[in-house]
Amino acid sequence: MGKFSRLGNHLYSGEKSIDFVGRKWLWYAMSGVIVLLAVLGLSVKGLDMGIEFVGGAEYKVNIAKDDVTQDLADQVREDVADTGLDAAKQPVVTTVASGYIIVQVKPVTSAESNQIRGVITDATGATASDIQVQEIGPSWGKEIAKRSGTGLVVFLVLVVLFIWAYFREWKMSVAAIVALAHDVVITIGVYALSGFEVTPATVTGLLTILGFSLYDTVVVFDKVRENTKNLRESRTTYGKAANLAVNQTLVRSINTSIVALIPVGAILYVGAVQLGASTLKDLALALFVGMAAGAYSSIFIATPLLVQLKAGETDVMQAEKREKARQKKIEADRYAAVPSFSEDMPIAAEPGEYDEPEDDGPISQPVTPTREARAPGAAGRGRVAPQARGPVRPSGAAGRAQPTREPRSKRGKK
Repeated sequence: MGKFSRLGNHLYSGEKSIDFVGRKWLWYAMSGVIVLLAVLGLSVKGLDMGIEFVGGAEYKVNIAKDDVTQDLADQVREDVADTGLDAAKQPVVTTVASGYIIVQVKPVTSAESNQIRGVITDATGATASDIQVQEIGPSWGKEIAKRSGTGLVVFLVLVVLFIWAYFREWKMSVAAIVALAHDVVITIGVYALSGFEVTPATVTGLLTILGFSLYDTVVVFDKVRENTKNLRESRTTYGKAANLAVNQTLVRSINTSIVALIPVGAILYVGAVQLGASTLKDLALALFVGMAAGAYSSIFIATPLLVQLKAGETDVMQAEKREKARQKKIEADRYAAVPSFSEDMPIAAEPGEYDEPEDDGPISQPVTPTREARAPGAAGRGRVAPQARGPVRPSGAAGRAQPTREPRSKRGKK
């Protein structure tokens, strides 16, 4: 069994635990700093909206079908970007198999348009008559933004209703919505800070990460509900049970996130490095940042916030009082928590007698330490025996015959 598997087993059984709930203010502070940077990026730099949202100009170049290659498209993109025009800093260049190259830039003046046409003709070898110029209005992009906003609102309403209906707990809905808002703000802030262009693919990726983040949060909340079902019988507090739930799902969340992020990261690399400006890059960046933020928020934000919202409920407060009473009893008699002996009790060595193997081989069974291997004073652990009043002396009744008791059937028959 590997070390990671052993760690997962220890986290699930509670042998090891990471205090996610108790350190909630540390996680809140970290998230606050990240969200603050995202908001500052939006305020200072703003979003670089694509031509679908702000309008622009489209140049459709008709060339020979055999000449339409990705290398030519990359060359056209570099030449147009090198013109130094603000509207052409991030041109969108696509190829059409029928024999066209399409170049899209932001709104330009007539002089700037002529300059871009000259660069395109030099790069492709086409004539001026082979280039068709068309103005793109921002109305389509505005309609996309409007419908995306409507879809986001509908999605959030459905999320609240679903979580409330499934868990019968509106506070879980509030915690999930806060986690979703956290993921959206961070993703948008990364777009502002990185300077990536916002396109319809970005909107698609943004809506997709909401579902991924919600999925991870619901899995954690389901385990929280299972652990906190009977607080009185489980003899624990709501915070400890919720923290155990996060630890039990931690390895699963990490594995799921890594498996999802690896292919998305590969798409982001191909889209940003290999293909340059493309819809793959815009979609992959939103997915990559959103998935990472979603995995973080479901562990560090949603569950601690839920525990904080539940802190004022009667059952939760009573469980806290019972836990404090148990702690006082243990502090008064530190041996009260020592388990009584039973035949099926596992045999274990004293703490520190052996170490776990460093390799991934089978775990060796604990061995009862010998008297020589025990630490000084180890045999005297436990309750303190009373002092003897004096030495044991021979008794006068030691040689006297002891009476016997015969069964009733044999009495009086001798």
